[in-house]
Amino acid sequence: MSNFSIITEFFLMEFSSMRELQVLHAVLFLMIYLAALMGNLLTIAAIITDSHLHCPMYFFLSNLSFLDVCTISVTLPKFIVNSLSGSHSLSLLACAAQIFFFIFFASAEFALLVAMSYDRFVAICQPLHYGIIITPTSCFWATGGSLLSGLVYSAVHTGNLFRLPFSGSNVIHQFFCDIPHVLKISASDVFHSEFLLIVTSSALFLCCFAFITASYAHIFSSIFKIPSVEGRYKAISTCSPQLIILMLFLISVITAVLRDTTDSSPIQNLLVAMTYTIFPPLMNPIIYSLRNQKVRDAMGKIIKKMFHFPKTDKPIHENMKNLKNIFLILPMCKLIH
Repeated sequence: MSNFSIITEFFLMEFSSMRELQVLHAVLFLMIYLAALMGNLLTIAAIITDSHLHCPMYFFLSNLSFLDVCTISVTLPKFIVNSLSGSHSLSLLACAAQIFFFIFFASAEFALLVAMSYDRFVAICQPLHYGIIITPTSCFWATGGSLLSGLVYSAVHTGNLFRLPFSGSNVIHQFFCDIPHVLKISASDVFHSEFLLIVTSSALFLCCFAFITASYAHIFSSIFKIPSVEGRYKAISTCSPQLIILMLFLISVITAVLRDTTDSSPIQNLLVAMTYTIFPPLMNPIIYSLRNQKVRDAMGKIIKKMFHFPKTDKPIHENMKNLKNIFLILPMCKLIH
């Protein structure tokens, strides 16, 4: 008992002992963070300001972008500050807050992706009943239910993970409080109960995955029955971004669950963590802006307003024609004078 000490502070692993590389890491991750913020915030602003995007699909997309902003803001800012300051300590309360909010936003995002898959299923497979089934009230309830489910799920996991004091090593081999690494230094009772929670949540995850798979199976079955090529292309373009984001999210979750936490390679730990903490929030707005003409046009309007580009209603060739007429009239005016 004389060697027993309760952990009140964690130390995150340094990915380099050189000060120059630490600053380079901070600058690189700051650029990634700002790019993710700009892309998601531009998506939200475009959907809010453009009346043509006030429909359920883009309502869910704006909430997805908001959750992406929150998810990436849980981990990256602290890592950037630590790299610039040279400090890698994290209090027990801050570690618990990181885990709580990361699970909250990630699980809420997955629940929202389930709602988005059902929205596309109704839009393509039951288009005549879309306005009756997918109403503004049902969209708000689906979004609220996603947030509530994420809140409950996160509270259960975080409460169980931190219900007993930590003892032993307080070094986390990651740039944030990652659940597998924290679980390795937890008490044995916590480990067993957390294992049961993970098994239960995995069963729920598989049920949601089966629902999403069935939805998209019906969607593509209905798309292939559309007689016109243009109609099939339009239907695919409306659901393919959600499908790409969903696959990216699933790959991230599988990577997080199946990875080997005993590997002590700093670079490998960093790359694996980036797969499920940084890439989804960074790639989601890129996927939507590149594949959706309406979102691109709305973003272009916002960028023009931000940089005060001159607005003209006439095409360029008409303005050049008017300018040419002015130069032809000026000599005639001199002769008359």
